[in-house]
Amino acid sequence: MCPVKIGMMSFAHMHAGSYAHSISAREDTELVGIADHDPDRTKAMAAQFNTRAFESYEALLSEPGLQAVVVCCENVRHRELVELAAAAGKHVLCEKPLATTIADGEAMIAACKSAGVQLMTAFPCRYSPVMQRMKSVLDSGRAGQILAVRGTNRGRNPGGWFIEKEHSGGGATMDHTVHVTDLMRWMLQDEVKEVYAEISNGINHLGFDDIGFVSLTFEKGAFGTLDASWSRPKSFPTWGDVTLEVITENGTLSMDMFAQNLVLYSDKTNSVSWHNWGGDMDNGLVGGFAKAVAEGSPVPITGEDGLRAAEVALAAYRSAAIAQPVSPRG
Repeated sequence: MCPVKIGMMSFAHMHAGSYAHSISAREDTELVGIADHDPDRTKAMAAQFNTRAFESYEALLSEPGLQAVVVCCENVRHRELVELAAAAGKHVLCEKPLATTIADGEAMIAACKSAGVQLMTAFPCRYSPVMQRMKSVLDSGRAGQILAVRGTNRGRNPGGWFIEKEHSGGGATMDHTVHVTDLMRWMLQDEVKEVYAEISNGINHLGFDDIGFVSLTFEKGAFGTLDASWSRPKSFPTWGDVTLEVITENGTLSMDMFAQNLVLYSDKTNSVSWHNWGGDMDNGLVGGFAKAVAEGSPVPITGEDGLRAAEVALAAYRSAAIAQPVSPRG
């Protein structure tokens, strides 16, 4: 079978490099080229990944044979690029959060459906081997009914456009709520009914939130909590952490997604860093997307999945503003 031909639309997001590496390295995918609204970044990334630099998104989308794209621009530009790709008839893998407003998310989903192309949300945490093992145990029924979930997605403040609301749509709560919300929805096979959040800027005391604690109540009665803060220091050895503690009828399951690591003490950088030696979840995400495009089968993580998680992040801001629980859908 011929490899799926994929292009990269923007390298603004830090995850773009990992996705591009996977596309380049896999046998079932081919990196056709890169377009970015920053010309210098376009040239630099094209040189790094030994692929073509396109002068515009439109030029990339017009490339013969191109089947799909990965959108990794600033959050507020997701709708613009997804609609552009859909109009060109290309399948889309869009970085999270899917959108920074419900209206944008709904418009992106509608545009892809109207064009007959697939929209997949980039939630690579589903492809973590330890997460998949936890999901398998829960699906087997051995653990019994899930009663509650405690999650974290803490990390370092990434800076740059992530702390500029006009580009990101929010701070830590927008950035880190969606991953674990998606994992909870996936485990429970249920939707969030109510959101209560407390949010502040107490770490940096600047114009963006860096602390976010969110409580979720699900329609079937389970509840969850999530620490989505940028609370790790600049010297922390990895970008963040994703942990889950799942309380069930028959016991408790615990998962630390990044516990499989090597510790590097580098004299070159005068720093300590963790290097994961477990499965490559970004590569799994790209593989899942490529398989769906090649086979014409449904993508494993839909645009609707992305919108449901984004709704929770947006509801968290509304809840914190009035100090009351709110519905994620109005």
